Amino acid sequence: MASIIRDRNKKTKEYNGCRSLQFITPTGKRDSIRLGKIPAKGAETIRAMVDAIISDRLCLKSHDPEVSAWIGRLQQQNPSLYDKLAAKGVLQYREKPESTTLGAFLDAFIKTQGVKVKASTKTVYGHTKRCLIEYFKKDKPLADISPGDADEWRAWLTSSQNLAPNTVRRRCGIARQFFKAAIRKRLLTENPFAELQEGVAVKGNKSRDYFVTREEANKVLKACPDDEWRLLFSLARYGALRCPSEILALTWADIDWDNERITVTSSKTAHHEGKESRVIPLFPEIREYLDKAFFDPANENKQYVIANHRNANHRTRLEKIIKRAGLKPWPKLFQNLRASRATELASEFPAHVAAEWTGHSEKIAQEHYWRVTDADFEKATRKCKQKCKQKPAVEGGNEREGETANPAFPADYLPVPASTFALVGDEGLEPPTSTV
Repeated sequence: MASIIRDRNKKTKEYNGCRSLQFITPTGKRDSIRLGKIPAKGAETIRAMVDAIISDRLCLKSHDPEVSAWIGRLQQQNPSLYDKLAAKGVLQYREKPESTTLGAFLDAFIKTQGVKVKASTKTVYGHTKRCLIEYFKKDKPLADISPGDADEWRAWLTSSQNLAPNTVRRRCGIARQFFKAAIRKRLLTENPFAELQEGVAVKGNKSRDYFVTREEANKVLKACPDDEWRLLFSLARYGALRCPSEILALTWADIDWDNERITVTSSKTAHHEGKESRVIPLFPEIREYLDKAFFDPANENKQYVIANHRNANHRTRLEKIIKRAGLKPWPKLFQNLRASRATELASEFPAHVAAEWTGHSEKIAQEHYWRVTDADFEKATRKCKQKCKQKPAVEGGNEREGETANPAFPADYLPVPASTFALVGDEGLEPPTSTV
């Protein structure tokens, strides 16, 4: 019968918190294995199961369902202990699967998971796979990639591939996702990309921020080739809609003319509960162009608000329109239009309202959208100048002009000199009384 033994320190002879399992193998040999630091309850479970396994083997009988299930879990969740018991003849050696190669795993992952994500995400999957294969080679065993290899791959992305910091972070994040899936399939026990030295969170690139002023926006609107392009531009600049996903998804059924609201369907945030869509005001800057499009006979019986420019390369076309307006194209054309409106809304409304209308959290807005503009500086200095004008000049210490009136005293009140008051005697304010 198997038993649990508490281990002692060899020098002090005191219990060290570890336990060992002693048992008689099916061949009749007394043997033991170390279990390490394990709770008494867990050790007892192992002892009972090993007892049952040895007994079944001696009696040439099949294992009970409970014992079989425990063996299966042990093989998957604690292969080290399984191998120890197999080495002692208690269990059969498990068949080790052939080492999965990097190329085979990535092909299988993208084939199964690629259908669950948006096309843009699948494109990023492809770029990350290409970089992994180029550096490690497709025949590299998945288990042979170490955390140090992952750090070197990241450095290679920056030096040899000449990628921007945010692009590097994004690809490292996708690589981490790939290898996390490998752990879930029990192909790996650790993720080499789990603790990359410089992290994987995409950060805002302030050097590419640009606030599109209303004057610049008006010039672009005048340079647009038709009313539908003006509507598309106004939805991006004054509605803060993402282009092309949210703008092209907008239908006439989404426009609530009576309540002056627009329902925006967002594929970007659809995977978050309750964020499949958001409602924004029908801003006056948009209303003008929506009215023109709605009453245009050419748009009759059409479902989408943007009906004619759906298949165009919007970025390239907008770049040409901006140049036609006599302006220099700014970085991140559509994102900076959206960020400019997000900044305006944040200055006019509470932060949670502005974030709700633009379809992101306040944290994301702070990192990627809100800007400090020239108007903020002008507003601050204007307020300071106004306060300085309102504050009267004070000459000497006795000037009372301009002081705020105190309603507790009449207008003709004058303070009485302190010298007119007699000091209070030792008896205080109460009338004198006889000594008790």
